[in-house]
Amino acid sequence: MSPLNVGDRAPDFDLPALVAGIKQRFRLREQRGKKHIVLAFYPFNWEPVSGKHLASYQVEREQFLAGGAETVGVSVESIMNTTAWEREIGPFDFPLCSDYWPHGEVAAKYGVLRTEQPDAGASDRAVFLVDNSGKIRFRKLYGKSELPNAQEVLEVLRRI
Repeated sequence: MSPLNVGDRAPDFDLPALVAGIKQRFRLREQRGKKHIVLAFYPFNWEPVSGKHLASYQVEREQFLAGGAETVGVSVESIMNTTAWEREIGPFDFPLCSDYWPHGEVAAKYGVLRTEQPDAGASDRAVFLVDNSGKIRFRKLYGKSELPNAQEVLEVLRRI
């Protein structure tokens, strides 16, 4: 499945998530009409680039909130693995979702689940900006070691 494009409707999902170390559920449909969502897919916890990626979004959190957006991290790691990782490098004030079971289902819906070795089963590093009506307004795929630039998303957010 190829990645979704700008203008496509973002697939709904309901995943376990951590917010500042507290386990809860994140449901995309509950954000419609309220907030824009920056979906930050990352391959694995414990990767240096993944930590830098999410830390940069934490640093820019006030700018995202001022633009009416919430950041949501998504990985295929278990919620327990994510809990341990977040304790080490966090806390993060935005949801970190576990797309662990059914494995990679949300990443597959967004067209970013890797199916080729050596990283089959992981998600690509990708960012989607979903507006408050549920439409994708920005999407970009990144190389495994490429650090996404939060300013790219903030620029698009300013134009919405």
